[in-house]
Amino acid sequence: MPIPEDVTGEEIDKDVRQELQSLPKGLAEDVAKNLVMVARLIDEDPEGAYGYSRVALRLASRVAAVREAAGFAAYANQKYSEALAEFRAARRMTGNVDLWPVMADCERGLGRPEKAMEMAGAPEVHKLDKAGQVEMRLVAAGARRDMGQIDAAIVTLQSPELASNSVQPWTARLRYAYADALLAAGREDEAREWFAKAVESDKDGSTDASDRLAEMDGVEFVDALDEETLDESADGPEIEAVEAAATLDAPAPEPVVNDAADRDAPDDKGDLDDLDD
Repeated sequence: MPIPEDVTGEEIDKDVRQELQSLPKGLAEDVAKNLVMVARLIDEDPEGAYGYSRVALRLASRVAAVREAAGFAAYANQKYSEALAEFRAARRMTGNVDLWPVMADCERGLGRPEKAMEMAGAPEVHKLDKAGQVEMRLVAAGARRDMGQIDAAIVTLQSPELASNSVQPWTARLRYAYADALLAAGREDEAREWFAKAVESDKDGSTDASDRLAEMDGVEFVDALDEETLDESADGPEIEAVEAAATLDAPAPEPVVNDAADRDAPDDKGDLDDLDD
């Protein structure tokens, strides 16, 4: 697959670069470039990222960082069986438990929430850092919901991290998951409160909490220039006036964004983003 000229391979994290030192120099550079492309594309073009991950995997399947990147690329494309296999391989190579939550979420994706719950109670969870434990809690709550246990999902999410007023990288997603579970349980007033709290902490737009909150408040965003919303009975001059106004530099209204995932997937892709400096 083509590599843009601005990609040198030097963009990857130093720890990954050190792993690649076990390869011949030219091969290490090629693998590094493909890993950079995986990190660049995984959010906006998951299929493209997957393609580059397969190239890297073909070149250096014995490098843990390559197996991990391939796992995240497969995960982003909902290839959960393949992703799980790659994550397991990476874990065998490193002994690291950081991938445990996303491995459990792959089990959910494969329709095995009971297995995900089993992993949530495993000793590996105690070896996770705080962020990893929060991710595991999100996965466990999602597994509860998969099994129709909404009230249990709500209880699972109730934690010191949820109650804390400090904003951490996981705060918005944790509050969002809690609000969504409350809404599923029919507790709309509480859900609205927690969607609002999610909005307050969501500085980088990692959730669609603002849209969900607007929806609960009955706010609907409509593109005023959408041809389908024009009154079909309007006469020619009126339509021409609207079309002329559309050519002005007035700011367009914000479109509705409603791309929330059906599952409370973990955010371990942040680890893959570390491939870029």
